Amino acid sequence: MVKVSFSSALGQKDVKKEEEKSEALIIPEDPEDVIHVRQQSKAWCWCMCLGLALMLAGVVVGGAYLYRFFLLQEGQVFICGVKYREQDFMLREAIPTPSAQLREIQESIRVLEEEEVELISVPVPEFADSDPADIVHDFHRRLTAYLDLSLNKCYVIPLNTSIVMPPRDFMELLVNIKAGTYLPQSYLIHEQMVVTERIDNVDQLGYFIFSLCRGKDTYKLQRRESIIGIQKREALNCHKIRHFENKFVVETNICEP
Repeated sequence: MVKVSFSSALGQKDVKKEEEKSEALIIPEDPEDVIHVRQQSKAWCWCMCLGLALMLAGVVVGGAYLYRFFLLQEGQVFICGVKYREQDFMLREAIPTPSAQLREIQESIRVLEEEEVELISVPVPEFADSDPADIVHDFHRRLTAYLDLSLNKCYVIPLNTSIVMPPRDFMELLVNIKAGTYLPQSYLIHEQMVVTERIDNVDQLGYFIFSLCRGKDTYKLQRRESIIGIQKREALNCHKIRHFENKFVVETNICEP
């Protein structure tokens, strides 16, 4: 019988070779690569933080704008009505009499005090001798614009501050009317307007009048008594808009020669 045996030194030598191979597979890290990776990670974090900050700022600004537009502006809408008597106050001799017919007119009104603008919407009246209209009184640009909804035409004229109340005073009047502390029974006055020329560029009339008259035939108006050569009894094609922006009702007659 032959006995086969292996040297223990040979076995240990093979184990050592395997350990050296496994250690050779472990590649030591380059310090420069580690620093570069860390710098990229920091830069990415800063970019992400900056982006989140910009998004948050946009949300805050956008939220503030929406709050201002929808809550402040829409919250200032008044639907008010006044009663008035049928009197012709263009004639100096006209004297109010109790027998004059009593009528009522209602409007939807929005007053923007900071912008110095009054927006008035006159619905279809109960009587047939007046047109529905949207009106803008822009105190900043000192202009008034009428959009006759029956004709779908826009008319622009210098603001008449002797008839139209300033926004703050008008707002106070509307608050008193809604609160019931002031219940006007007013009178009617007349103003005569005549179309003079067409306006082609409404974008030069300010944001509010541009929004009202954009895409519509727009014309300049002039008060009739200031136009030489037009007699009061001359036959003209006229349309009436009855509205109020003061303690009295105004009938605006817009006539085309």
